[in-house]
Amino acid sequence: MSAECYPLAKVGGLGDVVGSLPKYQQELGITALVVTPYYDRKFTRENDFEIVYESVVRMGDRYLPFQVLKETTNKLGFFLHTIRIPGLLDRSEIYSYPDETEQFIAFQLAFLEWLLTFTTKPDIIHCHDNHTGLVPYLLSHAYRYRFLSTIPSILTIHNGQYQGWFGWDKFDYLPATDPWTRGILDWGGAINPLAAAVKACWKFTTVSPSYLEELKINSKGLETLFIAEQRKGTGILNGIDTEVWNPGTDPLIPQNYNLDNVSKGKQENKRALCKEFGFTLSKPIVAFIGRLVDEKGADLLAAAIEQILDTSKGKVSILILGSGDPVIEEQLTVLKEKYKKDYAIFIGYDEALSHRIYAGADFLLMPSRVEPCGLNQLYALKYGTMPIVRSTGGLKDSVIDISEPEGYGICFEDLDTDNITESVNRAIELYSNTGGLRLLRKRMMLLDFSWNRSASQYIDLYNSLK
Repeated sequence: MSAECYPLAKVGGLGDVVGSLPKYQQELGITALVVTPYYDRKFTRENDFEIVYESVVRMGDRYLPFQVLKETTNKLGFFLHTIRIPGLLDRSEIYSYPDETEQFIAFQLAFLEWLLTFTTKPDIIHCHDNHTGLVPYLLSHAYRYRFLSTIPSILTIHNGQYQGWFGWDKFDYLPATDPWTRGILDWGGAINPLAAAVKACWKFTTVSPSYLEELKINSKGLETLFIAEQRKGTGILNGIDTEVWNPGTDPLIPQNYNLDNVSKGKQENKRALCKEFGFTLSKPIVAFIGRLVDEKGADLLAAAIEQILDTSKGKVSILILGSGDPVIEEQLTVLKEKYKKDYAIFIGYDEALSHRIYAGADFLLMPSRVEPCGLNQLYALKYGTMPIVRSTGGLKDSVIDISEPEGYGICFEDLDTDNITESVNRAIELYSNTGGLRLLRKRMMLLDFSWNRSASQYIDLYNSLK
């Protein structure tokens, strides 16, 4: 269960994971069924869905008709189902509606109502993030779902900063449970779906081993909970879909390439990128792709870019692709006038452009404050583009500094403009060492961050609960 699944609906890494992991699990012999809310988006409009179940679910004093629709061709490599509720789960956007709490409660209740009709119960119910966090609790404690209480539940935490809090005034939306179980829902005087899931699930995972440890130190008030429940936790680093992210076959880049012709291939893609944004081919391109929010360190980008471009004296070009905080967007946009030749920004998200950047850029900057896993650095490595990262969460687990014997990236510890600038200056210096960079690109592209490895680890975890 998930709020996102690429290509149906994606805001960040959650959508990528849920759109890839089940496909690789299918290939390893697991029957994977994905359930999301229904969205009125391009994927649902352009593909065929059939209604496989219809009923009504009670949420407080409301009775909500719902449909379960299945994508008929299994074109994604797994069985995709969506739950549609008129006026609630049939919208175009994924988040930020004023009744978002009601949306996701209704989604979870409708899912459980449908599950009651299964002649064969699932072996595992795998929930993702707070949007499905009430399911482990309801499976274990709701009178209505006692028939399902023996099904093991697993929660994967993609970002512990988002917990889905809502007030006790909405407690009546939930079906009846034993009164003593209210404490499982409570954290800090509110109903906290993420906390409830951690307490009630059989096992939980994080999207990298380091993030599992970091949640005990920084999880927006849940630190003591993660310490108390640590015996249930496992860190599994996310993978990437190497059928989609493969420079040898990628239809979205100007020139395909592989290990044998990486230098030529990167150069041709860089040439196209330079033409697109007015850069000079001989200079290294440092790119940032992602949400323009404090969590990603984007609030420091404008000051760091000015410092880099002012001190490097025309030795580097910087390219930004992203959107987010309007203040940060404005700070970064106004720099275009000052640095016309060596700086460009695209506000928004463009999937095809992101592929062109991974293929054509020389370095990818990720100065994250919080990065539970990070997928961008894995995409970059696959395309021979060196990550420049702050060592936190999954970045720490997936990028080794070039100062180490088997290193292939540039890492820094403390997040400030000086460290960002220093790291980019290291990249500029490395770029002048053509032979060394060529060898490092091949080392990067040989790394295995595919879902095959991660999917096997999830299957081992499933098997441990049988």
